[in-house]
Amino acid sequence: MNGSAIRGFINRRVIDTGSRRLPQLLAFGVILAILSGCERPPTDTIQRGYRGVAQGLVYNPRIVKDQEAANAIPVALPQLPGGGPAAGSVFKNVQVLGNLSTGEFTRTMLAMTSWVAPKQGCAYCHNTANMASDELYTKVVARRMLQMTQHINADWKTHVAATGVTCYTCHRGEPVPANIWFTDPGPETADEAGNHGGQNMPSPATGYTSLPYDPFTTFLDSSTADANDIRVISNTALPSGDRKSIKQTEWTYALMMHMSESLGVNCTYCHNSRSFASWEASAPPRVTAWYGIRMVRDLNHSYLDPLSSTFPPVRHGPLGDNPKLNCATCHQGVYKPLFGNSMLKDYPQFAGPIAAPVATPDASPASAPGNAPATPATTRSDDDSVMAKDKPKPS
Repeated sequence: MNGSAIRGFINRRVIDTGSRRLPQLLAFGVILAILSGCERPPTDTIQRGYRGVAQGLVYNPRIVKDQEAANAIPVALPQLPGGGPAAGSVFKNVQVLGNLSTGEFTRTMLAMTSWVAPKQGCAYCHNTANMASDELYTKVVARRMLQMTQHINADWKTHVAATGVTCYTCHRGEPVPANIWFTDPGPETADEAGNHGGQNMPSPATGYTSLPYDPFTTFLDSSTADANDIRVISNTALPSGDRKSIKQTEWTYALMMHMSESLGVNCTYCHNSRSFASWEASAPPRVTAWYGIRMVRDLNHSYLDPLSSTFPPVRHGPLGDNPKLNCATCHQGVYKPLFGNSMLKDYPQFAGPIAAPVATPDASPASAPGNAPATPATTRSDDDSVMAKDKPKPS
């Protein structure tokens, strides 16, 4: 057999072998693509209820380790000696923190700058040639957000307890929080494609499921929230006036998916899987979450919506609405923002209005539903201790 014949024989064997292996390689690639969407083991399961009720939480130690680094609180600026004149008597146009001493006021401004605009500095909100001026929209918004923070800590303890929030809870060193939302216009479709009913278009807001892609406008926007009850399970065996449909149920599921993703927990963090609707059998965090939904509606209605004309067009959504918040804005993937570490002990001025009282906002915290427990089955401090013990340790 001459050289050319040998080379031809080898080439045919290579081609034949490659043809047989191509389907195998394609199948292997498909398997890898499918597995890439799964979490590789190990995972930790934590029991939070009685045995047999499936009230367990599943954590991935690697994800928890990354979350701990992302939720570390910044080192507090050193406290300054008390006393001295009030900031409002020294500086012009100080409308919220004027009762602080000048030293503590300056410390607070430095802290807010490091939390919100560390790269831009004071000039992000102020005309540095005239610090008293309100010509920059960012200063007007920042003032209102400061009042919102005080309102949360003073009037929504049913949700934030004594832990509270600060600017850093949402901003994490960025001028615009990572998790805000606008009304979603949905994808563009041809007329002949029909009406998708707001669903079957996977969205990160609902964990890329086929559920409705914008539960926020339905349940968390001030103009629609009151008219759209989240509860879809009837209290009676027969309809008896309850006309909730499967489609409406899917909207509720979409909101629950958002809450689960935002807190990094599964359904049984709040619900008992034996009876999702039962308040008596639910875990204490369900009551906290109930108040949280109403707090979000209040903040969107009383603080963010009124700023619509203050925000420039570039800060509006595709339909022209202003930015709004939801569960992910503060939680950012963990069951408690910053894993429950409080910054209020170092910055008590954010805990509520200082000395002089302020007017009560239009929307006040709602009372618990008649079929909800007035207080959790265990106290908030008990729940904190349980979660502290249950929190998985990174491996």
